[in-house]
Amino acid sequence: MKHYRWWGILAALLLLVTFLQPAAAQAYYFQVEEQTVNFYIDADGTATIEYIFHFANEPGGAEMEFVDIVMPQDSRWSVNNATADLNGNPITKIDISDYVPNAVMIDLRPNVIQPGEKGVVGFRITGVKDVLYTADGQINNEDYASFQFQPNMFEAGTVTGRTKMTVTLFLPPGMNQDEPRYFTPQGWPGTNEPNESGFDSADGVYYRWYSEDASTLDSYIFGGTFPARLITDASAIRSPEEFNQAPVISVGGDTSNNIIGIVCCAGFGALFIAIFYASIRGNQKRKLQYLPPKIALEGNGIKRGLTAVEAAILMEQPLDKILMMILFSALKKGAAEVVTKEPLKLKLAVPLPADLRSYETEFLQAMDKPTPKEQRAAMQEMMISLVKNVQTAMKGFSSKETVAYYKDIMKKAWEQVESAETPEVKVQKFDDAMGWTMLDDKFGDRTQKTFGSGPIFVPNWWWRWEPSVHPASFGGGVATSGGAGSVPSSSSGGGGTTISLPSLPGGSFAASVVGGIESFSAGVVGDITNFTGGITNKTNPIPVSSSGGSYRSTGGGSGGRSCACACACACAGCACACAGGGR
Repeated sequence: MKHYRWWGILAALLLLVTFLQPAAAQAYYFQVEEQTVNFYIDADGTATIEYIFHFANEPGGAEMEFVDIVMPQDSRWSVNNATADLNGNPITKIDISDYVPNAVMIDLRPNVIQPGEKGVVGFRITGVKDVLYTADGQINNEDYASFQFQPNMFEAGTVTGRTKMTVTLFLPPGMNQDEPRYFTPQGWPGTNEPNESGFDSADGVYYRWYSEDASTLDSYIFGGTFPARLITDASAIRSPEEFNQAPVISVGGDTSNNIIGIVCCAGFGALFIAIFYASIRGNQKRKLQYLPPKIALEGNGIKRGLTAVEAAILMEQPLDKILMMILFSALKKGAAEVVTKEPLKLKLAVPLPADLRSYETEFLQAMDKPTPKEQRAAMQEMMISLVKNVQTAMKGFSSKETVAYYKDIMKKAWEQVESAETPEVKVQKFDDAMGWTMLDDKFGDRTQKTFGSGPIFVPNWWWRWEPSVHPASFGGGVATSGGAGSVPSSSSGGGGTTISLPSLPGGSFAASVVGGIESFSAGVVGDITNFTGGITNKTNPIPVSSSGGSYRSTGGGSGGRSCACACACACAGCACACAGGGR
């Protein structure tokens, strides 16, 4: 009986102690409603890190008195370079954290965030050293520096809810938009590609990601690489040897953690290679996006009256295909004829037909240049003008509805070709609607399928494309070469001469049409990504930042003791190892 009585007394004492606990012993429990992170690589090779935290202290949480922000792993920094503010008012007490290793402590007292209240804390530290690492390999025969950065994480059990998070990486000034690379963010709930990129007020490239579904409990790793020449102090970029000699940080002194650290670094080394090449592919994709995004803003109604070439621009078709569409259109109008295909040389009509469109005239003028380099430069200028004209024509109209309208035209054009009952009619329908059928992403396969069996009679302008069937006049008639059998055609379109053209196997005809795009790209355009990139630079350049990346913010109160883990690895391929915290 006494035994049970003592257990009852002990339980009562425990309950009494629990109820008598002071409010200060409560645990932190808050939301980070919004978080902005700016990570700058400065020209001297150091980093500047900025945060804005929008805290909402839960009614059941403790007073928020401190914020601890962990610095990049293995970095060197001085607390004297740190500043902070609370609701826009400077914080005077900033020190090395006595709660979390390698961290800055922001003391918000006496202006704590009470339970049920909100507040905003701004933080900035400059001169953070040892955050850059020599990238493996070279790009365009040039050495690159790289880095990774992990924004803050808070201790599990202290945070609730999702966070609207914005992360921006600012690279040093002095390079063009094609030189830097960003790494695909790891663990990020938003898009892999930046939501925004451009040049900041210091003429440096920046990449910005944002998501309304982020969590400050999760690890997100961002990174980038850029030419090492931009760093004025070469010693600020750590070599692989220097990084590999750095000690592996373990938690609690357990040897197994060291092994895990080594395995993680090895794994991230392989991951870095994958990220690196993914970033290159992303950069190449960016070059091909020559149409400015604002053309896609919805207006009202359909823009009718566009040519097939202009519709192809609106659909952002590959430029080598569009240039081939222009060439075929010019040949059909009798404006030129092909002298040789490899290399492609044209003989222009004198005078040029009056019904040419401006882009057709500019295309022919470009092809008449003496060297391939001059041809490409002139064609780029022609395409820049064409893209801008389409953009102007689309003002006030719905891009989505207009694209659907011209896709329907393309669909009907193919239906007319494929439903033709005879080869002659089939080719005639194809000739009439050739520009519209070329809008099809599967134009090559569909052309092969449509004309791949049986002989066909080629269009009456075909001799201008195929030098092997060039007509030769004999008295009042015309003879042809290059095929068995011929069919009389109407006027050639160039001077009213009646010609006869051969029949060809359908597969040969289709191969000539489709192969023309490939040979044109290889012989005239060259590398299509670089060719299009030169146009994208003018028609859809990286936007210019208007904010300058300032971290200052106005808003309600701020504060809170919780560990913000911010790792910027010296090695771009190594894991950031940060311990969570909370106070």
